[in-house]
Amino acid sequence: MKSFRFFFIVLLCCGWIHGAAASDTRPLAQIVLDGLENQYAGRSFSAEFRQTSILTALDISETASGKAWFSHPGKMKWQYLEPERHDIITNGQTLWIFRPDENQVMIGDAAPFFQSGAGGAFLSDISKIRDNFSVSVTETTDQWVELQLDAPPENTDIQSIRIQVSRTDFQIHTVTTVNTAQDVTRFELSDIQFQDMPDHWFEFEVPSGTHIIDMN
Repeated sequence: MKSFRFFFIVLLCCGWIHGAAASDTRPLAQIVLDGLENQYAGRSFSAEFRQTSILTALDISETASGKAWFSHPGKMKWQYLEPERHDIITNGQTLWIFRPDENQVMIGDAAPFFQSGAGGAFLSDISKIRDNFSVSVTETTDQWVELQLDAPPENTDIQSIRIQVSRTDFQIHTVTTVNTAQDVTRFELSDIQFQDMPDHWFEFEVPSGTHIIDMN
């Protein structure tokens, strides 16, 4: 089920001031989106993640965990530590998928994997939310607000994304994506940290002797 891990997606955090809705006449979805852009636009951040992937047609699920880094524009690194080590890295143009235990790296163009918003692409460019999705509020509690991002019909990868955003610390609790085959990927996020990241963190130098697979 290694293919499940290619459904990794997007990560999203936003600013929310508890009680602001009482005096703010903007729609709640607009308030959350504005807070998100104010908080994250153009900034680099990292997060620990735990992933649950469900292949709906076969009723199969698996879990994985690791750490991810994001930098504007279009740079991401997902480092899976469990159940097996592999890295998914992009500098915005090239995609590397490195499996050290198999001495293998897959290399390809990043655009086909991320141009539709899949793979967490808008985490490294928050404006992609407004550009690529219709946004609504589906549920609220005293602790969090849930946003739903609906993709347009021409998006053949992602159908929708649900995001639970904390009202108190502006962090995201979960991200759940549904693709057009109704497969579900859920991320539980923790320890979000803002930090400067050099560009070379999102490059990959292929180790000598590693088997290279061209994905193009």
